[in-house]
Amino acid sequence: MHPAHGVGEVTAIEEREIGGTRAKFYILRILDNGMKVMVPITAATQVGLRYVMSEKDASGILGTMRAREVAVDVQPWSRRFRVYTEMIKSGAPIEIAKVLRDMNRLKFDKELSFGERRLLDQAKSLLLKELALAKKKTEAEMSDEIARIFSS
Repeated sequence: MHPAHGVGEVTAIEEREIGGTRAKFYILRILDNGMKVMVPITAATQVGLRYVMSEKDASGILGTMRAREVAVDVQPWSRRFRVYTEMIKSGAPIEIAKVLRDMNRLKFDKELSFGERRLLDQAKSLLLKELALAKKKTEAEMSDEIARIFSS
């Protein structure tokens, strides 16, 4: 799992020379779009590369989506937007789930702005495939389950 690109598959480990230094790299193929990403093995943890979450973790994420609290209540919107963006950039599924929950809840109160819709779409796309893999469901089934969470 790459924090910025979503679920990927390690297709190779290659040694390359970059800037006069030889290093080994994970070669990832991002499942959403087929993009190829190189991550230095020595920096994998710093980058935020991690295994796909467990089924138990996925259940916890879905529980976070069902929770009634709001993760960010700072004002004005520009500051709140910055906080939500940082939560997504963290790559932590629990933080991304909070953004998805808050944006879905906000959608019932008002029409989302372009930036809010982008946050919602980004959070959903980062979580959907990973949750589906962890829960052994199709993306369509997982999408339906998420929609049911936010329609009740």
